[in-house]
Amino acid sequence: MSSPMEQFVIKPIIPIEIGGVDISFTNSSLFMILSVVCSTLFLALCLRKRTLIPNKAQSIPEGLYEFISGLLRENVGVEGLKYFSFIFTVFLFVAFGNLLGLVPYSFTFTSHLTAVGALSLIALALNVIVGIRKKKFGWLRTFLPRGIPWIMAPLIIPIEMISFLSKPFSLSVRLVANMTVGHIMLKIIAGFVVGLGILGMVPLLFDAIIVCFEIFISLLQAFIYTVLTCIYLSDAIHEH
Repeated sequence: MSSPMEQFVIKPIIPIEIGGVDISFTNSSLFMILSVVCSTLFLALCLRKRTLIPNKAQSIPEGLYEFISGLLRENVGVEGLKYFSFIFTVFLFVAFGNLLGLVPYSFTFTSHLTAVGALSLIALALNVIVGIRKKKFGWLRTFLPRGIPWIMAPLIIPIEMISFLSKPFSLSVRLVANMTVGHIMLKIIAGFVVGLGILGMVPLLFDAIIVCFEIFISLLQAFIYTVLTCIYLSDAIHEH
């Protein structure tokens, strides 16, 4: 039986090296692209026959639209709706990345801190840009909230900066940990199916149950990731 960690190994598909820097097109890159393609095709297929009264297929993207806009209204406010496209894209990208990883012989790029961390850094960059555009120099109050005496600044500012810069890490680790643990469990249990012969039906059934649970976890983690992104965006827009 192969190691449960083998499924997380990033392998080059098209080796590319420029100036000693490895920028190969990997299995992780492939499944990131597939996540974008699958989510786009999913929405296109559901909306190919649009009617005034939504049919079953059309109601899915419309339900997703209401779901994400509801998250923005609840966590950011009406002003946050202008960032709907970004939040909607983040949710679909993470959700499809998680779900594609459940397909046998696929690759789960959301189990890698580098991939998810890069997405989290984009969310942090949006936080900074929106905060500066909204509050100008007042954005610096993020690191010294109003009401705190200036004499406390040398202590509070480093703490607030660490807290602010840890946001991408907290966004990423939760998602990566859940995806990694779930896939390791699936791999370990699947390894007993063939070895136990007829009794292998027991771990096979258990694996099927875990897959169903992992589908739920995949969508839940995409939801949590999106909610936290909304909350961080709210911090940039509103005074605290």
